[in-house]
Amino acid sequence: MSTADDLSPAERYADYRNGRKHPVFRAFESLYSFPLDDFQARACHEIEDGRGVLVAAPTGSGKTIVGEFAVHLALETGRKCFYTTPIKALSNQKYNDLVARYGPDQVGLLTGDNSVNGEAPIVVMTTEVLRNMLYAGSRTLLGLGFVVMDEVHYLADRARGAVWEEVIIHLPESVALVSLSATVSNAEEFGEWLATVRGDTTTIVEEKRPVPLYQHVMVGKRLLDLFADSDVDAKAGFVKEGAPVNNELLRIARDDWASSRMKDRRSPRGRSQAGGGRGNAGGPKQVGNGRRVWIPSRYDVIDRLDREGLLPAIVFIFSRVGCDAAVTQCLNAGIRLTSPEERDAIYQFVEESCRHLPDEDLQVLGYHDFLDGLTRGVAAHHAGMLPAFKQCVEELYLRGLCKVVFATETLALGINMPARTVVIEKLTKWNGETHADITPGEYTQLTGRAGRRGLDVEGHGVVLWQPGINPREVAGLASTRTYPLRSSFRPSYNMAVNLVHQFGRERSRELLEQSFAQFQADKAVVGLARQLRKSEDALDGYREAATCHLGDFMEYAALRRRISDAEKGAAKSRRNDRREEALASLAQLKPGDVIEVPTGKFAGFAVVIDPGFSAEGPRPYVVTADRQARRLAMIDFPTPVAAVTRLKIPKNFNGRNPQMRRDLASALRSRTHNLTSPPTRPGKAPADSGTEREVTRLRNEMKAHPCHQCPDREDHARWSERWFKLDRDARTLKRRVEQRTNTVARQFDRVCEVLTALEYLDGDEVTPRGRHLMRLYSDMDLVAAESLRHGLWDGLTPSELAAALSVLVFEARRPDDASSPRIPGGPVKPVVGEMVKLWGELDALEREHHLDFLRAPDLGFAWAAYRWAEGDDLDDVLGAIELAAGDFVRWMKQLLDLAGQVADAAGDAELRETAREVVRRLRRGVVAYSGLAD
Repeated sequence: MSTADDLSPAERYADYRNGRKHPVFRAFESLYSFPLDDFQARACHEIEDGRGVLVAAPTGSGKTIVGEFAVHLALETGRKCFYTTPIKALSNQKYNDLVARYGPDQVGLLTGDNSVNGEAPIVVMTTEVLRNMLYAGSRTLLGLGFVVMDEVHYLADRARGAVWEEVIIHLPESVALVSLSATVSNAEEFGEWLATVRGDTTTIVEEKRPVPLYQHVMVGKRLLDLFADSDVDAKAGFVKEGAPVNNELLRIARDDWASSRMKDRRSPRGRSQAGGGRGNAGGPKQVGNGRRVWIPSRYDVIDRLDREGLLPAIVFIFSRVGCDAAVTQCLNAGIRLTSPEERDAIYQFVEESCRHLPDEDLQVLGYHDFLDGLTRGVAAHHAGMLPAFKQCVEELYLRGLCKVVFATETLALGINMPARTVVIEKLTKWNGETHADITPGEYTQLTGRAGRRGLDVEGHGVVLWQPGINPREVAGLASTRTYPLRSSFRPSYNMAVNLVHQFGRERSRELLEQSFAQFQADKAVVGLARQLRKSEDALDGYREAATCHLGDFMEYAALRRRISDAEKGAAKSRRNDRREEALASLAQLKPGDVIEVPTGKFAGFAVVIDPGFSAEGPRPYVVTADRQARRLAMIDFPTPVAAVTRLKIPKNFNGRNPQMRRDLASALRSRTHNLTSPPTRPGKAPADSGTEREVTRLRNEMKAHPCHQCPDREDHARWSERWFKLDRDARTLKRRVEQRTNTVARQFDRVCEVLTALEYLDGDEVTPRGRHLMRLYSDMDLVAAESLRHGLWDGLTPSELAAALSVLVFEARRPDDASSPRIPGGPVKPVVGEMVKLWGELDALEREHHLDFLRAPDLGFAWAAYRWAEGDDLDDVLGAIELAAGDFVRWMKQLLDLAGQVADAAGDAELRETAREVVRRLRRGVVAYSGLAD
């Protein structure tokens, strides 16, 4: 933004008028020491004018300032503002930021873990908490004026994305919605949907980065530019497609490819070719012309970035083990990035932050190694770490004390940790099923953290050289604008009962048809419907062109088509019969049989070496009379084949040996010299002549039709054929339109059918059974509700109930992680067995209604839940299961959520109290830590 001295008189007058029109924004802007960008100012103006906004901007561009203005405006106008985030860590971070500005009396926090000052005018919460409030009709919603949805692009998340759409659809119309999103390629489409469901909404897309981003590849200890042109638009965060790649990188890639080809030829098969061993320790790689390409070690990377002044850095390693190993490797190499004063500050901060954790737990959690790494300026950050440790890393990094963070991609999801440099170690990652290339959207999201506004003149994205890397593919990742936002919305059982309770089925159906999922499906239908209308218009024209003065020509044409279809069907049936006969004849062949290949490139006599039976059918391996050894296929045998004579195959015959082939071919020619081709075997006679009789009847009917005598018959026939072909295409289009129309509503109908069958719904009424389900928000909501209904958890102790509930929460990271889970003794095993049986019945019911919502219960956390509820030490619990401390805490907190829901939903007073006791027992030690600043 320009200063007042830079403005012309006309611009100064416009600025003055704008200030009078938006006085709250003018006061808000004065709180910052830097001028706001145009997109920020425009968005704030729209909010002050009473409109909702969608702001799509790159990471680090300052879009959260727009959300903070909504908070400021709410306080200035005496209204409430809810600030929603996708993850608890981001909620905690935003809560602390807002408390620092407005004070603890003005700001509250509501997450699954914490409830602080929930009736404050400003409340930070996870999106699920707001969804639950809307369904419950919470009084906290009174006076709500604004909702900020940070990271709203999370609605594409398969597991949780539906919650964002539920909130957007169900918020009262009087609430202004401020949506903050990463740059997505269809922001305008998303904004159009928001305007449809929320009313007046302005979409503001900002593609320029506040800090330019430059792309590099690190080869050995050299940091090379990715692009040849130094004038690429680094402000955009991506470059135009086709930008020239650095020739030096292309040369290295060619040499690398040539070297690997040569090595493949020279090296014995199966011998390891790894240069640096496990953990990317690094090592030389000999290339074709004698030069060596070094795969940079992790220490080399940090050392080079440090010498170039490119720290702080985030190094993305798509493996938790890899992140921890990277810290260990740097420490073993003697790395030290901090001054004595910084080390003292780090030590004091970490000790203070972890003082609430028991000493015996700290030993188990590797606290001293963690502290050693931090005091030297390096740390890991991933979901397997204890939340308290992760928050130490985040805070010390933001203070500039932690210089390097080795992180998994989860760090890129929301929390505020910008860097001067972002390093991506590999361009492939495990996606849950296989190692796949990262997408352009993921690349943009990761590198987008490079370049700290107000601190850095430029940001840097670095990809580490790996064997087989293609610089042009890297350039393609860097030059793709971004990724489209796709809805993951689908109605759940809990959603259905809550909607029907509030609105009835018909109104609920209408609401769900407003979802972004249906909006996107409908937009796709628009093009199909346009094609369908064109086809229908053309059909009318074709029918008119086929009009005959003697009679109904379309009726006559239909007779002709029925005759043609019947004849084609009969011919196809005969071909299938011949194929079956050919298959049966090939299955009878034996080594040494001499056959005559009827057609194709290898037609003539051949001797069978191997009949070649396989799942795909027989593929005989033969030697022909002209000395060729070939494996034949069914295409070579359109008719059945039979052995005409036999030859003895030499022992140890090898078809690759030319001399053996010559000798066998010579014997074959001698044996077949006087043989004539065997007669073609007749096919089976048709079982009946019903088809022939039907064709004859239709032909007679056709000849008797008045149009058969028309002199323009064939001209009419051409138009009728066009009509039939277009009609077939139009019917296909119509089916596609019907499939995409009301897809969400039809899925909702199927959900309601399941709930009606189980007596959770009775028409427009939610039954008492359904009211229990209304309070269960788990992914396994229906299994939990049915377990309550059948009394499966009645009489369990708190520890036993914790174990039973855990099977509805826990999911092993990989299917083989919990192959033989340990189950507590007593009643837990039979109860869990009944729950699994119950799930099986529900799964069958879902399949009947073409649904697939409920996954199988996972028993892998039952033992840990039981022992923790029994009061065991963290060391004992973690020692009994293959689970990282961070995962243990995360699953425990989800188990706490479900236990709290059961305490609300259960009809039995004793079970309600047992569930509350589960919550009390589980919330201790590392699980009880809230993550809030004191």
